[in-house]
Amino acid sequence: MLKRDLINAVAEEMPGFLKKDLDQALDIMLENILQALEDNRRVEIRGFGSFSVRERKARTTKNPRTGKVMHIPPRKNVHFTMSKSLKDGLID
Repeated sequence: MLKRDLINAVAEEMPGFLKKDLDQALDIMLENILQALEDNRRVEIRGFGSFSVRERKARTTKNPRTGKVMHIPPRKNVHFTMSKSLKDGLID
């Protein structure tokens, strides 16, 4: 599903709102989620799941093609954990 598909689906459910207003509301929500993750805070959306930031340690690895040893610096990844209701809905 693309962003425009999501906006169209919400617009069908809520005909009193303009698509440009729904687009702006979605942008604001995504910006706030991004800001919370940048501040290393957990974001929980009940009934959907939670997003958190996890840090990967620095490591050394070998390129299988060249055999050259490479150093990979530490980095942050976004981790998503789905809610129980979402998991149950996917299993059915």
